[in-house]
Amino acid sequence: MNLEQLKQLKDKAQKQINLREGGKKYRIVVGMGTSGVAAGAREIMTTMLDQIDKSGIHDVEVCATGEIGMVDAEPSVRVEEASGEKTVYGNVTLDDARKIITEHIRKGHKVEGIAIGRRKDQE
Repeated sequence: MNLEQLKQLKDKAQKQINLREGGKKYRIVVGMGTSGVAAGAREIMTTMLDQIDKSGIHDVEVCATGEIGMVDAEPSVRVEEASGEKTVYGNVTLDDARKIITEHIRKGHKVEGIAIGRRKDQE
């Protein structure tokens, strides 16, 4: 590996670290419990991180959690908005993961058909 390749690798890693920090408009939480991982949650998270990076989106944080509580809907993804609204997506495929980034995160439109729950936290 040459110096330029190492710099590119460092920059990519820093971008992914930044996606896991707080203070963003959106927070994406991927269920990475045993059943989630077995259903493909790691690939879902990787796909979402890649899609965010390719799209140049900066106002989103991505993190992992244990079981979200809906084992029969794994892999599951929860999108939390700064407004307090939360949308849970279930049985997420790789195409669904890309669509969540493209439609929900970039355009602000919920992805119908895979959204299995919504709520707004009360202040």
